[in-house]
Amino acid sequence: MMLSIVIPALNSAGELSACLAALEGADEIVVVDGGSADESVAVAEAMGARVVHSPKGRGVQLRAGAEAARGDWLLFLHADTRLVPGWREAVAAHVAECAGEAACFRFRLDDRAWQARLIEAGVALRAGLLRLPYGDQGLLLSRASYDATGGFRPLPLMEDVDLVRRLGRVRVLDADAVTSAARWRKDGWFRRSARNALCLGLYGAGVPVDRIARVYSPS
Repeated sequence: MMLSIVIPALNSAGELSACLAALEGADEIVVVDGGSADESVAVAEAMGARVVHSPKGRGVQLRAGAEAARGDWLLFLHADTRLVPGWREAVAAHVAECAGEAACFRFRLDDRAWQARLIEAGVALRAGLLRLPYGDQGLLLSRASYDATGGFRPLPLMEDVDLVRRLGRVRVLDADAVTSAARWRKDGWFRRSARNALCLGLYGAGVPVDRIARVYSPS
């Protein structure tokens, strides 16, 4: 198989460097820049990624990256997420055993605080019981599955939930995706998680995504 990794970026130079450094073994890396004012593009190019430009917005950028990617398998990854060693083997095993299913990684935060462990446990329950992983766990699926479901919609928020609901079952791989805990430390561990849960509830209730985006980022 050919694996293409698609990473949306916006002023993500510092995080992007660590993300790309962990991706040895990828056949193709596509970084979709949404108009960064920092060194994101230069970092991506220096580390061997192919850069695609698009309007900002994670849904828009992910869709543009998928259209530009050449692989028959696609892995969508956030710029502030780093895959641990062994990720490529976990992907290969999944493709060999469960080629018709989408998959994600186990969620981890790069902080030793007990609050981080509690949040990780909550994410594991959500992904396992509700079968609803978020994009910061990475999302792996075949090009055929991506195309059949219509792919990412150009949403300002909830683009990952929207696609996962159309995909159905998403298998959790035996490998970790370590995400920056900076947002939780800045907003407050439980305040940030409560806001995420509120946004998910509003989305499930049919509230328009542009209104949910104002709750997610009130500034």
